[in-house]
This record gives sequence, structure tokens and C-alpha cells, in this order.
Amino acid sequence: MQGPDRTNFAAPHDSGAVVTRAFLAMVLANVMLAFGPWLVRLADVSALGSAFWRLSLAALPLFLLARMVRQPIPRLSPGLLGMIAIGGLCFAVDLGFWHIGIHHTKLANATLFGNFATFLLAAYALASTRRLPDRYQSAALLLAALGTLLLLGRSYQLDARNLTGDLLCILAGVFYTGYLIAMSRARGALQPVPLLLISTVAGMAPLLVFAIADGGPVWPQDWTPLLLLAIGSQVIGQGCMVYAIGHLSPMVIGLGLLIQPVIAAAVGSLRYGERLGLADIIGGLAVCAALVLVRMSHSGQAGDQGVEARP
Repeated sequence: MQGPDRTNFAAPHDSGAVVTRAFLAMVLANVMLAFGPWLVRLADVSALGSAFWRLSLAALPLFLLARMVRQPIPRLSPGLLGMIAIGGLCFAVDLGFWHIGIHHTKLANATLFGNFATFLLAAYALASTRRLPDRYQSAALLLAALGTLLLLGRSYQLDARNLTGDLLCILAGVFYTGYLIAMSRARGALQPVPLLLISTVAGMAPLLVFAIADGGPVWPQDWTPLLLLAIGSQVIGQGCMVYAIGHLSPMVIGLGLLIQPVIAAAVGSLRYGERLGLADIIGGLAVCAALVLVRMSHSGQAGDQGVEARP
């Protein structure tokens, strides 16, 4: 989904049972994350309101999870607090743009573009290390560009509002990248669950301010979609992904991401009549293939630290 320490891919000492559990956790994570955009649409609050409740309702379960797995929150230095605060603000803006975009584009597109931070973080890593992209990254960037252009063009043909939604989801990916960079710098001092908890809490206040300023409904009449969103996406989805990504190879994680757009497309087709044309399918497959190639890249492994599936 969003900066715990996940630098040890497929540790050589992992047993077969551990890898099997990690694979099942990865599948569950992607299934839960795939239903996130649908739950955002079902919520009877504004897009920004649903983003706020997603975090606030997940805070207590994450706190209890940290206690259960015995990962305490250490004393934080001012510099670390500042870094987490910046990450929390980026996360809040990311969720705000993404939740608004979900209401204005297809669920499949929102899911695909929601994972755009994978490419941006790889580009950031290349720029910061002044390295040229390897063959996997070059192919991934080319496929991502072609797939994105196809999806954006198709969205505009169907409805200009869909194009707006796509662009908002891509913009969300930009701020998500900032969040991941901030969290990756903090991960050395914090264990995964406390870091996820603190980053969740850090994004709550900005989102509440954004939701109130937006003027839309914030207090729900039906809590069910918001509870499912908080528990499914933020707690179970993120928690399982954090666990899985420490024991599986980047290729397996990348392939697992393909579960999300498939489920999202099925939900969009059945519930909202969002039929996919040939250009949608080709563009979506190109972006999915690019995600896998980025995960396969050896340079991507070094630069992809802290990347997780869309929250």
C-alpha cells in the first residue's frame, strides 16, 4: 500500500512454510486492496471524508497489532518526527487526490494509476544515484508510457471526467512517492508495524482539515463501507503486504499486483457497467507488465525500498 523496512527480499534462510505463508499473505493483501476503490464509492461521505475515516478507524487496530507482535514505539527524535510529519502530509494529500479520482474514473484505472508510485520511486532512485536505467527499467518505463497514453486517450473518448479522474490518480502517485521516500528514511529507526501506525496517525489531522474545508459530508450514516475500508485496506491489506514483501522476490510481488486491476475491473463491470474496450485491455496489460518489470529489476530492488501496493 505505504515505508516499512522491506529491504530483504526472499531471505535465503526462509523455509518453505514461511514462503507459503508469505505467498498467501500477498494474495490476500492484493484481494483486500482491490476492493478499496469500490468501498470508497459506497461510502456516504465525501471522498476526503472517506480518506480521513480510512486512517482514523485503522489507528486503534494497528496500535493493538503493534502490541500483539511486540513492536513498541521508541522515543522519536525531533528530526525523525519531522520526517514522519512530512510523510504523513504527503500521504494525506495522496489519499485525498486518489479518493476524489476514484469517483471520476473506472475502478480498474484508479487501481492501476494508484500504483504509479512504483515507477516514480524507481526514477527517483536512478536520479539520486545518477545511474542509467537497466534493460528491465527501460522496458518498464516504455510500457508504462504507452499503456498510460492508451488509457488516458480511451478515458477521454468515453468521458472527459474520466480523464480528470485518471490524472488525479496519477497526481496521487506523485505524493505517494514523497510519502514513501520520507518513510524509507525513517524505517531504520522503527519496525514495520509502528512505522505504519505512526504514518497512519500523522495523516489523520491533515485529512480532517481537508475534509472539513471541502464542505462535503464527513459524518457517515452507514459505517459499514468505512469500517471495511479501514480494516480491509489499511490494516489487513497493508499488514499482509508488509509481511509478504519481506519474504518473496520482487517478481512474485510484481505479479501479485496484477490481482488488483483484474478484481477492480470485474467489480466495475458488474456494479457500474464499466466495460473495457480493446484499448483499455492493451493499456492495462502494458502498465501491469511494466509493474512486473520494475519489480524484476536488480536496480529496482535497491531503489524500490519501501514500495508497497496502493493503500
